[in-house]
Amino acid sequence: MNKIYALLALFCLLDHNRHRPAAAPTIGFFLDSWTEKNFIIPATQPGAQPPADKHTLVLTIDPDSIVTPIPPTIFGHNADTWMGFMTLPVFLDHVKNLQPHILRWPAGSGSDAYFWNAGPTTLPADVPATMTDKDGKKQPAQYFFGKPRNGFASLDNYYEMLRLTGNEGLITVNYGYARYGTSADPVAVAAHLAADWVRYDHGRTRYWEIGNENNGAWEYGYRIDDTAESRIGQPRIITGELYGKHFRIFADSMRKAAAGIGARIYIGAVTMEASHPWDLPNTRNWNSGMLPATRDCADYYVVHNYFTPYNQNSTAAEILHAAAAIPAEQMRYVTQALHDNGVPLKPVAMDEWNMFARGSRQQVSNTSGLFAVIILGEALRNKYGLAARWDLMNGWDGGNDHGLFSAGDEPGVRRFSPRPSFYYLYYLQKMMGDRLIHSSIAGDTTLKAYASVFSSGEIGAALVNPGTTPLALRLDIRHFHPGKNFYWYTLAGEADTASAAASANEFPRKVLVNNKTSTAPAGGPADYATLPAYAAPAAHGIYITVPARGAVFVVVEK
Repeated sequence: MNKIYALLALFCLLDHNRHRPAAAPTIGFFLDSWTEKNFIIPATQPGAQPPADKHTLVLTIDPDSIVTPIPPTIFGHNADTWMGFMTLPVFLDHVKNLQPHILRWPAGSGSDAYFWNAGPTTLPADVPATMTDKDGKKQPAQYFFGKPRNGFASLDNYYEMLRLTGNEGLITVNYGYARYGTSADPVAVAAHLAADWVRYDHGRTRYWEIGNENNGAWEYGYRIDDTAESRIGQPRIITGELYGKHFRIFADSMRKAAAGIGARIYIGAVTMEASHPWDLPNTRNWNSGMLPATRDCADYYVVHNYFTPYNQNSTAAEILHAAAAIPAEQMRYVTQALHDNGVPLKPVAMDEWNMFARGSRQQVSNTSGLFAVIILGEALRNKYGLAARWDLMNGWDGGNDHGLFSAGDEPGVRRFSPRPSFYYLYYLQKMMGDRLIHSSIAGDTTLKAYASVFSSGEIGAALVNPGTTPLALRLDIRHFHPGKNFYWYTLAGEADTASAAASANEFPRKVLVNNKTSTAPAGGPADYATLPAYAAPAAHGIYITVPARGAVFVVVEK
């Protein structure tokens, strides 16, 4: 009898593994937090299907062809110090509903000026009052603190927000201090500061990275002055090789600290995501210097991308094209760099992404929501281990605002009000299963489709229409017997009729979810978490209309 039970257990294990393929090398340990996901049937309202037509597109879905298990870490976001108090109920409710799984800290480039255990009056004695910019000029230094007194969020408030919302952190330690610190050995001092943070964290955080965009001329520590160069023996301008050598020192200190508290941590290295004609030599050659210098010390490689041309007033078509094309190009560039430098494939994390487009309120628009869905769909298709959108809150700046939530400075919109991107990302995750599966579209190359399967057996699909005319399609799911119903949410922009801007229709600030939206000038429905899905019988076929510059998130019962 025991042998029978053992065989049954083995068959169950083999069946489970058949449905959960091994992680791709570029995902790796980021799949450790993967769990089976069961679809929960939402409250419903009747939904109208388009009539069958010979011109209807066909989306063919193959549940037996699994692209990748979906790492929960792909749905991440960036928190930042200037958000202020992060444990207010209205904000916590939205973050609990969104469940991004990963929230990076403390603040992008501010990370290289962040002192986690200090306040404005308790900075270390070796922190300079001025910083040398890329042109060699002295500028007043602006630092960020784990114990602020100016209304910024504290480190402990960040930890408490994670605890209350059930999310996990990703921490960027201050590498810039290893360059601009005025002690006799700034690298050792900065590495020790990072290790002390690991000890203070005491196992709460698995994912760490050393520095932020250190190959960029805008970053603190990119350039040091002549006095520092002669004193500490570091080159005036940072190189990938120097960063790689310092990375090993940081990583060694941080891992010893983690071992001392019985924690396992993963440490990421700053990696160049592409090469451009305008890049300076140290930036262009960053990977070829950094990768050999780290000598396989990094656990994963970190890239950032803002996809559209810098500060251009890009059109919706340009933005959505970049979202569809660049994630694959970026992954090819990074994996080729690893190959060329004799480094084995390891997980790749895109832990800061958004768009540079500005001038027509692109960043706060319905188009930004479509952009976000395509980015994450392509990140999954190209097997990134982690992705984190920049950022949860920023500043209005006339609509050039990356914030997922309004900061309260947007005319007519309350603080913590979700922007359209929030709604797209919320319904994407709600209606996406735990494994991405293969799909293809006959008759059209415009529509973007990302199909998935739930462990409970249902089939989901995220359908994005970047075009300016609605698209009707039929779902053809192979080797699958549909159940009674299928369910969907339709999202589309609502034109800002109060605006006289020529781009009002291309970049609306309001989103309709199943034809409901906000009474404010921007955002979406307040009852998004309980809003009924459309439902229709599946017996006579599964037909969907995807609105122009809109999306549909659909799940079919098994």
